[in-house]
Amino acid sequence: MKLSQDTITKIGMVNYLNMAPIHEKWKETVHRSDWQLVEAPPAVLNNKLAEGQLDLGFVSSFEYGRHPGNYRILSGLSISANGSVGSVFLFSHVPIDQLGDESILLSSESKTSVGLVKIILEEFNGVQPVYSTGNVMDAADDEYKALMAIGDDALKIVEKSRFLYQYDLGDIWKRETGLPFVFAICAVREEFCQLQPEMLSEIHQELLRCCKEGKDSLADICKIAAERIPMAKDRCQKYLQAIEYDLGAQKRQALEKYFEYLIKRGDIGKSALPLEFFTKL
Repeated sequence: MKLSQDTITKIGMVNYLNMAPIHEKWKETVHRSDWQLVEAPPAVLNNKLAEGQLDLGFVSSFEYGRHPGNYRILSGLSISANGSVGSVFLFSHVPIDQLGDESILLSSESKTSVGLVKIILEEFNGVQPVYSTGNVMDAADDEYKALMAIGDDALKIVEKSRFLYQYDLGDIWKRETGLPFVFAICAVREEFCQLQPEMLSEIHQELLRCCKEGKDSLADICKIAAERIPMAKDRCQKYLQAIEYDLGAQKRQALEKYFEYLIKRGDIGKSALPLEFFTKL
């Protein structure tokens, strides 16, 4: 394998508010000319990682499940929530159990959340809507019966939404399964694990450090990040306090449960399990 530009390690990070504690701390404290930060929505990072344009990055959990042989999961890191996540919503004009045969617009930015909302609608509520995928910010409130939005788009819609019903998908998953939900993991290309284990160990330690320091300084992070929505700093801090970045035993169990549903539905192959990790620190 030829690494990204031979000597430059490319590291993908989601450019959403939910990533801000790690993202902002990384930009502030990590200054390595041989490490390049690539910022983009999850779907873009998924494609870049799959095509070898990234060596590792925070991508949709679904991306790992779709190509498990290509990646390992960097241990101890995720974007997850144990209940309400506050930025992954189904907005609807009718109750969720009345969405059968109705039109729903799904965000094109995250396949993980698309997979989750389909599980919630079809498996948990027994309804089969008519799905479309696109830019949810371009849709009029009355154009679809419901829409699923994630990340900063979801936060913006919460501020101005005219939808009568607002369903937090992390909350529904928790109530149905008793488990947290892992929206994103840090995936590493298998070739990079084999060729650059020491470099990867360095990056891993820096990501874990940024995660801890970012979570410990949320007030300062929100002074920088809240304006991008925009939202009040205190609301930003409350939101980020609910976002979790670990990948402990319960989170691994939750990821396995999600993959079991996807395998049952035929969305990913059975080879997605068991999970494969990079753990050298």
